Amino acid sequence: MSDALLSPEMPRAAALRPSAGFMLAHPAHFVAMGFGSGLSPLAPGTAGTLWAWLSFLVLQRWLSPAGMGALIAASVLVGWWACTVTARNMRVADPGSIVWDEVVGFWLVLWLVMPAGLLGQLVAFALFRFFDAAKPGPVAWADKTFKGFGWRGGFGILFDDLVAAACTLLVIALWRFF
Repeated sequence: MSDALLSPEMPRAAALRPSAGFMLAHPAHFVAMGFGSGLSPLAPGTAGTLWAWLSFLVLQRWLSPAGMGALIAASVLVGWWACTVTARNMRVADPGSIVWDEVVGFWLVLWLVMPAGLLGQLVAFALFRFFDAAKPGPVAWADKTFKGFGWRGGFGILFDDLVAAACTLLVIALWRFF
């Protein structure tokens, strides 16, 4: 781990590996790791996005669009705290097992594209995963801008996925326009 990513209060110790025990040790870990989806041994970001998709479909049965928007806004604030605490406790600036950023980002996409059929949702999923994983242009900028530990790093974990969501929505809007 680069010394540039360590704040003065961060111990120089080995990074912690994600586990069910670690996830259950603190409520922030449970949230940041997407209620367990971040523990996937293969592509935890994709697993977190799939969990977001499924949970959105369930939540929209009980929440109005305004209620879902309020939940997303609250999830950004709670996620900022959870990602900050979990990254600090794992001693990694942006661990792959933290997937709350994918959850909030994809909830935002779905909230703004619904009602969409299965094909539309699948396109939104594929675009979001592309922007999140490949990090082209503005997503790469967002990923580099807020790095480290503390509030800045916790926000940075979320910020690049919010930019990936914005890029996804822009492509969908252009697709619908043309």
